[in-house]
Amino acid sequence: MSSDPDCLFCKIIAGEIPSDQVYSDEQVVVFKDLHPKAAVHLLIVPREHIKSLNELEEQHDGLMAYMMRLLPKIAKDQGLDNGFRSVINTGPGGGQEVFHLHIHLLGGTGLGSAFL
Repeated sequence: MSSDPDCLFCKIIAGEIPSDQVYSDEQVVVFKDLHPKAAVHLLIVPREHIKSLNELEEQHDGLMAYMMRLLPKIAKDQGLDNGFRSVINTGPGGGQEVFHLHIHLLGGTGLGSAFL
């Protein structure tokens, strides 16, 4: 599995930087966003370093399907029974700040109708 020694999320995954993890398995790590935009704001991050959606290849299809299917489970575990939002920012023009693919899971109070 690839990693980038300069990547913030790779360092979090490796345990070099602390995070408030809510879920972890062999494929992903899920932790609370440091600057939440809603009552629940989590980041679902693959353990494999993939820079963004632009770098996805056919070999990542299973991982992406796994992450998408994990979203409702994590949302339910967080008490988001009335719905949630998922967002993937891609590239600088798309608002991506950390260049390691990740999905924002947002819900609860403070969500509003605006996008990230």
